[in-house]
Amino acid sequence: MSYITGRPPNSFDFQKIIYEKRGRRATVTINRPEVYNAFDFQTLRELRTAFEDTSWDDEIAVLVLTGAGDKAFCTGADLKEQQEYCLGSPDTYWKWMGAFIEAHEKLRNIGKPTVARLNGMVVGGGNEFNMSCDLAVAADDIIIKQVGAARGSVAAGGATQWLPLIVGDRRAREILFLCEDIPAAKALEWGLINRVVPRERLDAAVDELCEKLINKLPGCMRYTKQQLNFWRDLSWHLTIGHAREWLALNNLSPETREGIAAFNEKRAVDYDRIRRKPS
Repeated sequence: MSYITGRPPNSFDFQKIIYEKRGRRATVTINRPEVYNAFDFQTLRELRTAFEDTSWDDEIAVLVLTGAGDKAFCTGADLKEQQEYCLGSPDTYWKWMGAFIEAHEKLRNIGKPTVARLNGMVVGGGNEFNMSCDLAVAADDIIIKQVGAARGSVAAGGATQWLPLIVGDRRAREILFLCEDIPAAKALEWGLINRVVPRERLDAAVDELCEKLINKLPGCMRYTKQQLNFWRDLSWHLTIGHAREWLALNNLSPETREGIAAFNEKRAVDYDRIRRKPS
């Protein structure tokens, strides 16, 4: 028996996620439905820990990532936290982005297949977590969208790197430039997700997929995943360090300040004011 192994989920003092193990399956649920499962710094640290534990647990064959409730899978970064702590503070954002990067690294290098259970809105960084998973099953009424260019950021935490690989260059540009809703049917057609089912069949469809993944040879699955990760890893590792620095400095920009303030104040972004040159 390996001395490096997983722990019982209830041995962790998680506050922002729910971590479960049943049979050969682990499930990680972002548990912040009051903010549409947006992640803050603590959520990212808890996700990282849960992913690492799943990786070490030889009893677990597959991990499912989802969000609490039925409105959102994940809607990206908590912009109230961003406004309070990161705006005007590149050093703080640099640390925050480090937690984001580490969570993705643990998820992508978990050594076993991962499934995104898309139970609601998949927005911004939430879509980046969707893409960090190997496969995705979606309820037929969900939407996916990127919002960075409309909100004072750049989706360089996975979206700029992986969307061209997943959906192709032109579609990636459409998604990232226009920031429009992508209905589940279109996301399936474009290859952003693997299966779309009526909401009442979501859990059954995830269970069916997990069962198929469990009934595979673990060592062969792990190396297959490692090989498949090559292009994503290449694009990620060539750009993510630069993205971390640029996004940190961008917290000093008027575009980021306006985009985050508009969201938190529930108003439209004043794009005209941003474009006007100071007199």
